[in-house]
Amino acid sequence: MQTTEAVHIGADELPFIDIGDGSLLKVLQVKRGEGLWIIENIFQAGYEVEQHKHTGPVWGYTSSGAWKYKEYDYVNRAGSFLYEPAGSMHTLQCIEDNTRVWFQMYGSNVNLDADGNITSVVDGDLTLQFYLAMCEEQGLPRPNVLVE
Repeated sequence: MQTTEAVHIGADELPFIDIGDGSLLKVLQVKRGEGLWIIENIFQAGYEVEQHKHTGPVWGYTSSGAWKYKEYDYVNRAGSFLYEPAGSMHTLQCIEDNTRVWFQMYGSNVNLDADGNITSVVDGDLTLQFYLAMCEEQGLPRPNVLVE
């Protein structure tokens, strides 16, 4: 059912889960029919996401800290906006503690090993399942993620 009213989720209504070394993840919204997933991360320096490519476009906004892709020279810092077209491939590296990034993604992340072989495929639904399971495991209340 489509709503015509705005939906507000307060900053503290959805918990962050620990995804390793103090880095955190929050799932804000998943629209299964559109393949949309919106997440927020807080990364610590040294955190790295394996090389991956996207099956759909991605938008990223950095509100604090700094991170980069191994494959590029530019650094995403507070206030940076990033657009990634479908098919883009890269390896995320965090270079400052408490780097906060919001990503809006369509489709899947296809994760690759050093030889370019697929190691896993992650989409919004799988990320939501992981998020909910980790909330339970970490003793957090079940979050009311916006899911359609």
